[in-house]
Amino acid sequence: MEKIIQNKFDEWMADGGEGFSGVFSVSDPDGVVHIQAYGHRNKAEELPNTPNTAFSIASGTKLFTGLAVCKLIDSGKLGLDDKLHDILSGKDLGQIDKGVTIHQLLSHTSGVGDYIDEDAEDMMADLEALYAKYPCYLWTNLDYYLQMTAPLPPKFAPGGRYSYSNSGYVLLGLVVEAISKMPYQQYVQENIISPCGLERTGFYCMDNLPPNTALGYMEDEGSGQWRTNIFSLPIMGGSDGGIFTCAADMDKLWRAIFTNKILSKTMTQTFLSQHSVIDEEDGETYGLGVYRVESEGKMLYYAMGIDNGVSFVTAYFLNSGIVTSVLCNAYVWCRSLVEELFEVL
Repeated sequence: MEKIIQNKFDEWMADGGEGFSGVFSVSDPDGVVHIQAYGHRNKAEELPNTPNTAFSIASGTKLFTGLAVCKLIDSGKLGLDDKLHDILSGKDLGQIDKGVTIHQLLSHTSGVGDYIDEDAEDMMADLEALYAKYPCYLWTNLDYYLQMTAPLPPKFAPGGRYSYSNSGYVLLGLVVEAISKMPYQQYVQENIISPCGLERTGFYCMDNLPPNTALGYMEDEGSGQWRTNIFSLPIMGGSDGGIFTCAADMDKLWRAIFTNKILSKTMTQTFLSQHSVIDEEDGETYGLGVYRVESEGKMLYYAMGIDNGVSFVTAYFLNSGIVTSVLCNAYVWCRSLVEELFEVL
């Protein structure tokens, strides 16, 4: 297996992964099979990435949010068919359709207008403009996001189809806060991170990162020089993205999910089941916070994230119990490596 993994990684590096800076890890139920660290977590100081370096994982955070919401459902405090407007009745939800349910938000079928529209022609340019209008250092709580989300018209009627939505997961974070009576980040810390023993996972402030945490880097198109993403991401991660973690913690999280350590057996099955279709031809569907791919009798579950200075994917191969994670502090298309490994492992 080690040789197969190394060969696939080398092929990926030669075909688009050149310049990879981060950690690549593969483990099975018996432990780590393969782990490699490349590049620097701090380029100016030439501090190298290590197998235990923590990285921002952008939208990979939605995996944690899905689990957090399902945990509230598991405890009987929330229902999949509950309506967003009923739960957040005290907030100005603007043009958000009154029929939107928790299930639709979790499965990306709500039709809520997205403050970061990933269907846009030039999403990264739109994102830079958004951060210019709403300075990153002010993004300290989820209520701040409502001014960007609530005024947007719906993309379609609730339940109409799958459409990836950052706004939907921001709203889910606000639901977590309304039901739990605590900040979203605290709820995730107390109910997922700590119980699962995730030692290098947390919602770290961009201007106060703990030791051995990677700075994200963006290459300036004009000069070719690298600059950090500290002014190109919210200062504090929220329910749609921004948590930091490491390869070992992602292995722990997947194994906690599949041993029903976070959710009951019934709720775990609901969380992992198909709730919307992304690409019927490719067998790609979505659960309640997790991607699913079924191919030739094998099943893959994964989460991923891409942002300024961030590339991330983590996956669980159901048939073999293999976990693979690629965490990167620059932009590289990581998912293709996981797809290659899924074919051969």
